[in-house]
Amino acid sequence: MRSFSRFSCRLAFAVSVLATPFITVANTTVASSTGASNLFEAKDIFSLEYASDPQISPDGEKIVYIRNSNNIMTDDKNKNLWLVDVDSKKQLPLFSDDKQYSQPRWSADGEKIAFVSNLTGSYQIHVHYLKQNRTALVSQVQGGVSSLTWSPDGKWLAFTQLVADKRTVIAKMPKKPKGAKWSKPVVVIDQAYYQADGRGLLKPGYKHIFVLPSEGGTPRQITQGDFHHKGKLAWNKKSDAIVFSANRISDWEYKSLEGDLFKVMVNDGELTQLTSTPGKEFNPVFSENGEKLAFLSTSNALNPYRNAKLNIMDWKSRKTSEIASDFDRSIQDPQWLSSSLLAMTYDDFGKRKLATISTKGKVKDLTDTLVGSSIGRPYISGGFTASSEGYMAFTQGSSSRPADVAVINTRKKLVKLTQLNEDLLAHKNLGKVTEINYKSSFDDEPIQGWYVTPPNFDPKKKYPLILEIHGGPHLAYGPHFSAELQRFAAQGYVVFYDNHRGSSSYGERFAMLLKYKYSSKEDFADHNSGVDAMLGLGFIDEGNLFIAGGSAGGIATAYAIGLTDRFSAAVVVKPVINWLSKVLTADSGLGQIPTQFPGMPWEHVEHYWKRSPMSLVGNVTTPTMLMTGEEDLRTPMAQTEQFYQALKLRKIDTVLVKVPGSPHGIAGKPSRMITKIEHTLAWFEKYKTKAAEDNNEN
Repeated sequence: MRSFSRFSCRLAFAVSVLATPFITVANTTVASSTGASNLFEAKDIFSLEYASDPQISPDGEKIVYIRNSNNIMTDDKNKNLWLVDVDSKKQLPLFSDDKQYSQPRWSADGEKIAFVSNLTGSYQIHVHYLKQNRTALVSQVQGGVSSLTWSPDGKWLAFTQLVADKRTVIAKMPKKPKGAKWSKPVVVIDQAYYQADGRGLLKPGYKHIFVLPSEGGTPRQITQGDFHHKGKLAWNKKSDAIVFSANRISDWEYKSLEGDLFKVMVNDGELTQLTSTPGKEFNPVFSENGEKLAFLSTSNALNPYRNAKLNIMDWKSRKTSEIASDFDRSIQDPQWLSSSLLAMTYDDFGKRKLATISTKGKVKDLTDTLVGSSIGRPYISGGFTASSEGYMAFTQGSSSRPADVAVINTRKKLVKLTQLNEDLLAHKNLGKVTEINYKSSFDDEPIQGWYVTPPNFDPKKKYPLILEIHGGPHLAYGPHFSAELQRFAAQGYVVFYDNHRGSSSYGERFAMLLKYKYSSKEDFADHNSGVDAMLGLGFIDEGNLFIAGGSAGGIATAYAIGLTDRFSAAVVVKPVINWLSKVLTADSGLGQIPTQFPGMPWEHVEHYWKRSPMSLVGNVTTPTMLMTGEEDLRTPMAQTEQFYQALKLRKIDTVLVKVPGSPHGIAGKPSRMITKIEHTLAWFEKYKTKAAEDNNEN
């Protein structure tokens, strides 16, 4: 297919496939003034692009997707809409400018695309008419729009939105004199769940479902009550009712593992509860004929990990059956291909697989090349949509490329449709990703890992090693493109990462090995055994071992340096250092305390303390850099500062790097990702022995 290079896009206005009336300007990225390097450089992060949210048309002939790029002038992301013709592979911009676009959704007849954009200054719903080449602004809402969904008859758009509530007022203040300047009024908080990372203090109110005429008009709220109604919305065949998931238990704040399916009538808001099984039922989706409703469910067991199961309800009788109950993986995003077959994804051994599953439970893998928006570190990710014609559009990538758009059918015929990064990466000498398998010294548990070798790697030489630990802990890495790890490799490091016990994609038993044990000597043994396995390959310099990790990986890193002094230096990013204080100050305590701990912190002080890296701080001798966002509410800055102060009191070489304005996701902006990477490299370079440098020069 034609590759749209950034250089050519800078020279001309891009032309819409339908000559859309909005001016379309292709993404501009940083240009090199000194010639292109064949190594992956820090500035290249600004030039990376990736595809997300690919939406295939009902007839399977076109795909609209979000083309994500970085803006070096604003240090933010551009999210534009591009359209791909499946047969010709030709892609052209639908909307490509300095505005932001999200949630592109096809109407059932394939003639219109609804989306959300800030074209008019605030984020509103728009509808683009493809044949007529016209775009309509159809909403004037106040606040964010989520879960945008067409009705089957094309007359309605449904979405969810926060309905504001008044803040609690306890005391009545005296009237302020005219012209007086008083301090800002106090904020009274009386909710158990009152803050969220990246959002700060939550605005009082509840998410509700609205319907809006697709030709524009006044939105109408159709759910009521002091409960949140959010997630996937499923219209019935008649377009007169919507099925959704909600937790409408009176003390819902304390029952985060609960949720039921409900049906709401569009005309009068009549509400009918469809499920009442203990646990959560969610992600409803109707078959095309409207006779069956597929949905996912998880148990309410107080465990940190639970597989999601597929269920199918006969819409007429309401009889429900669990499908493939013995399938030991978590099913995600089921979508109907026919009345007896669904497409879905599941994570398996570090990869996300696109597969089909029959209504009788037979699973057939189609591809394991799904990747997604996680371009910083190699997390499992990726999404897809299916058409009733048997085709699926998905985000495809590899260890050397971020997500492109591809299409596949049920016969496994796969066609890649875009090449978003060939202009940037085709001439780059990237690090090679290789799988390694070994057993943990703790109990011989099999562990899967990968390592990235530097460009121009020579197995006869000795290289410094970076152990990089993933977050979660119930997440997983895989053989996927990673800007951070490629930068480390480009600077001459071998980078090793593993999916230690507790990681997802290996079934419930493996994930549950960390129940009440994070962090512990057990997961440390998984990492440490991996380092030993890498040393056994013969090209690692034992005198230059380094360790790093973020979030749960930051916890594991801080815990590890309390158990060993084998690492020359450590970078601990956004960690938990003291669980006793963390769960009572972070935004995640309500869900974390009942699932990751045996009880309340004041009832199990010894257990919380044993899991805390602070309990081992007296052993630490490793030079340590600490890095956290100043607005992090998931692992608040006070956690990092406790460790910093403790290490300083012990006169251990340590520095604290605060990231201004950043929440937990400190790599969420391009410059912040670069900051994280380059500070890590600088810290490790400070402690890398000259022997390693000499070895690599010879």
